[in-house]
Order: sequence, then structure tokens, then C-alpha cells
Amino acid sequence: MPKVDIVNMAGDKVGEMELNDSVFGIIPNAVAIHTVVTAILANRRQGTQSALTRAEVSGGGIKPFRQKGTGRARQGSTRAPQWRHGGIVFAPKPRSYRKSVNKKVRQLAMRSALSAKVEEQDMIVLEDIAFSAPKTKEMVKVLNALGVDSKTLLVLDAPNEMVELSARNLPGLKTITSGTLNVYDIMNCNKMIVTKKAAQMVTEVYAK
Repeated sequence: MPKVDIVNMAGDKVGEMELNDSVFGIIPNAVAIHTVVTAILANRRQGTQSALTRAEVSGGGIKPFRQKGTGRARQGSTRAPQWRHGGIVFAPKPRSYRKSVNKKVRQLAMRSALSAKVEEQDMIVLEDIAFSAPKTKEMVKVLNALGVDSKTLLVLDAPNEMVELSARNLPGLKTITSGTLNVYDIMNCNKMIVTKKAAQMVTEVYAK
């Protein structure tokens, strides 16, 4: 089983944690990760874009000038695509971009993403994190103590208003709970900080 150090908010080692092989120790499946990430991004699209075709643009019913004798190309309407204020060729219309992914593929992708973070030593297990008041300065101290200075994902075991308020003004730091953890956020960060309880909750959900 892979092992990781458990550290406190000061960055000091306070213990070790054995991670479940079936969740944090598998060979990452890049195809599953790609499939789930593309589905997540596609499902976030609103699909509300819309434009008018030449049949829907108002006006243009009269022939702009006579057919022959002008020296210009013949035209039948001022709402053809080549005209200013004309219709759009193959105009986009509202549609759904939703993609569905099998449950087993989603689970494999999650295990693969978590295993990749552990393999690359980009996952930090934090004993606990708590603030008495929302202070961005306190969160910066914790990140500096942990040696984190790039895009980071902080995974909590439960919603914590003080921590979330302390983190929201820091660019590159995203705070979520273990219940909303997803493959895209894991792969979109350079470092992942997970509380001990959150790691245990993730293991309970995805362990075989």
C-alpha cells in the first residue's frame, strides 16, 4: 500500500497514512480520465448560442438592383450571407452538448486521477485545517508552510465557512468538499491538499 505523510498546518509531520491500493495505487488509465474530463466540460456548456439564417433575418424581400446592365454580380436579396446584415451560413442553434459516461468508467477515472497524484507526489494529507476567523493571511501561511505556490485544490471533509472565506481571494486555490470531488478539478491542479478525514471518506466511496 502507498504511504503518505500526514502534516499539520505548520507543515510538520505528525504521522503516516496508508492509502488503499484500489483507490490510490492503481496504474492510471489515461483514456478513462480523458473521457470523463471531456464529458464534464461538455456538460458545463449551456448550449444557448443562436444566430439567424438568411430565412430568419428580417427584410431583403426586394431585389436590390436589376439583373443586367449594372456590371455587378446578380443579387436577389440583401439578406444573403455575403451582405452586411445578411444571414449566417450554418447558423448555430440552441442544443445540448451533454455526454453520458458509464459508472464504472467514472469510477476508474477517479481512481486513476487520485493514483496519478500520489504517484507524482502531488498529494498532501493534512491532519486538519481550521481558522477562528476568515483571514486570507492565515491561509497564505498554511500554503507557505506546506510549500505550495502553484494551482492548488483543497479538499475538505465537510463545508467550513471560515476556511472557504479565507481561501476564496487567493488566485489558483480552489476549495471543495470530498462529496463534490471530481476528475477535472484533480487533473486541473498542480498540488492537491486533502484533509485526513476527506481522504478516508474518498476511500470509503471508491474502494473495491
